[in-house]
Amino acid sequence: MTNQAHIYDTFIVGAGISGIAAAIRLQKVGYNNFKIIEKASRVGGTWRENTYPGCGCDVPSALYSYSFAPSAKWSHLFAKQPEILSYLEEVSEKFNIKSLIQFNTSLENAAWDDSRHLWVLDTNQGQYLAKTLLCATGPITEPQTPRLEGLETFTGEMFHSAKWNHDYDLTGKRIAVIGTGASAIQFVPQIQPKAKELYVFQRTAPWVLPKPDMNLNDWGKSIIAKYPAIQQTWRNSVAKSLNAINFGLRNPIALKPVNALGRQLLKLQIKDPVLRKNVTPNFTVGCKRLLFANNYYPALQAANTRLIPHGLVKIEGNTVVAANGERHEVDVIIWGTGFEVSHPPIGKKIHNADGQRLSDLWKNSSPEAYLGTSLENVPNAFLMLGPNVLVYDSFIGLAEAQLDYIVDGLQQVKAKGISKFTIKPTVLRRHNEEVQKHLQTTVFNSGGCKSYYLDANGRNFAAWPWSLATLKQRLSSLKLPEYDVVYGNTANAPTKAKSKTKTVAA
Repeated sequence: MTNQAHIYDTFIVGAGISGIAAAIRLQKVGYNNFKIIEKASRVGGTWRENTYPGCGCDVPSALYSYSFAPSAKWSHLFAKQPEILSYLEEVSEKFNIKSLIQFNTSLENAAWDDSRHLWVLDTNQGQYLAKTLLCATGPITEPQTPRLEGLETFTGEMFHSAKWNHDYDLTGKRIAVIGTGASAIQFVPQIQPKAKELYVFQRTAPWVLPKPDMNLNDWGKSIIAKYPAIQQTWRNSVAKSLNAINFGLRNPIALKPVNALGRQLLKLQIKDPVLRKNVTPNFTVGCKRLLFANNYYPALQAANTRLIPHGLVKIEGNTVVAANGERHEVDVIIWGTGFEVSHPPIGKKIHNADGQRLSDLWKNSSPEAYLGTSLENVPNAFLMLGPNVLVYDSFIGLAEAQLDYIVDGLQQVKAKGISKFTIKPTVLRRHNEEVQKHLQTTVFNSGGCKSYYLDANGRNFAAWPWSLATLKQRLSSLKLPEYDVVYGNTANAPTKAKSKTKTVAA
């Protein structure tokens, strides 16, 4: 199928939290000539893919929901994965977006046609043309599994937490969990009671703080449903708490009391001095992603669990070997090793204006963007949740802030007859120099850890160095003078339009 007869104003890739929000926002402003595709058979993005036991959100539900679609159905202060997925499906149906999504359709290649100022988009369901491209494919989609010596010799069961094998019964098995990041601290307590032996391989001890979670019973839900102001107040108070955390991340000296408190909590939570020493982080709280759990440390202290405070270095048959030489025979390996976040997977599908694949350009360095949204030499395109917009907040809130910028830009493009717009290299360079300069004093760069915020060269590609309020203010509108702009209708009459089109450095 080739759909060349129709040219879409915007082509949205992905129907996770960002794609759903984008489609709803575009409809709201009367911008209806768009297409949205999704590689899977249902919405949800990372909340559809991650179904491991205990999977949930570490941002309170009141804030981990769209500002325009509050819910009174959450069963906990911190929502679990099945509820978040149901919420996203309900929202997509309520706002009549689900019927617009073309499911089971994956983007295979996106090429910019400069003669027509159009994106030529090849999918497994055919080719499409669009004036603008919006990539809502998310930063945590590609599971990362280490390449280890002897991996192919393992004959037991093996899977990543993001591709959980629910058909495999863990009861009575000897299990090796590799990694102690956000996913592992959620699933380890769930699988520990089933295991015969559980070995948790930890390269670096993370900060795991108590999770202020609680059940919301039917009475609580009914009160929230009856009085929406309660939820709004709850949302506002959570936002203020996260702003306080973000202040500390930007000003590490303010985190000293939290570091001291965290160490005192470990003394209360873990009796064995050796285990306590092994789970005590050697870096400032917040340098790596903050983790919250109440059941992780009890699981580590169970009789059938052994923490190995070293990385896994090789596999010999069914024996896993730690960096200190410790060896254990196991039946199953579960990778809790996170995602490939430094190089967004969408980069493998997109070419810039010179025909260069973005993933090839990013081979030796992590990507840069302007406000996490516009990429160099990639015209008429926006990236959701791109480089250097990460603050400790809800991804949903960040996506909504970016959409203020993107939708404002798309409306300007339409109203002013713009056929091509590209972020100016000088604007992009100046912005990223400022970002990197101000990141040096944040806890991410100065806290004494090696986190996934830093690429192989030690450059912080993820974090935003200023306040969330500053990010939202910068994203409130798209400023055309920061873009090289071409006016003219090249799409329908490429030859004639070319001669009439004028390039303006607006």
